[in-house]
Amino acid sequence: MPAARRECRRHRQAANAELKAMCIVEGFAKVQTYIARGNVVFEAKYGVAKVKAALEKQLAAYAGKPVGLVIRTVAEMADVLKPNPFPKAPPNWTVAIFLDDAPPADALKAMTGLKDEEVHLGKREIYVAYGSGMGRSKLKIPAAAQGTARIINTIAKLVELASSG
Repeated sequence: MPAARRECRRHRQAANAELKAMCIVEGFAKVQTYIARGNVVFEAKYGVAKVKAALEKQLAAYAGKPVGLVIRTVAEMADVLKPNPFPKAPPNWTVAIFLDDAPPADALKAMTGLKDEEVHLGKREIYVAYGSGMGRSKLKIPAAAQGTARIINTIAKLVELASSG
């Protein structure tokens, strides 16, 4: 299989240096981390399932417990930006919560604490525009509990990093 650029967002605690080292140990190429813990882009010669299993094993050994992660190809990351349902909202107050699978159809019904946030379901994401900012929000989305959120600016930068190289 030809090398494919991949982006991984991790849920828990591994500093970027450790995460980069884990990727290198697994044989990934062109490994780059970006700002917050858990943002890494790389090339891998095998598919998403094998990449995910390898990194989950590395992270579990590092953390001493299972650590969830979400993997997306560069094309999948770019596809998250295109249908952003809140293009006029500030990109630093708008997130995509990445999930392994499609959010349940009733995900919005189970939310609590909704004030001035706007929420929209995507393919394997939940988009949230925080009207008054994330720090003031009391929004709880049970369907997002196993996901990991990134602001639109970060997603765009990860796509840029993964596409150059």
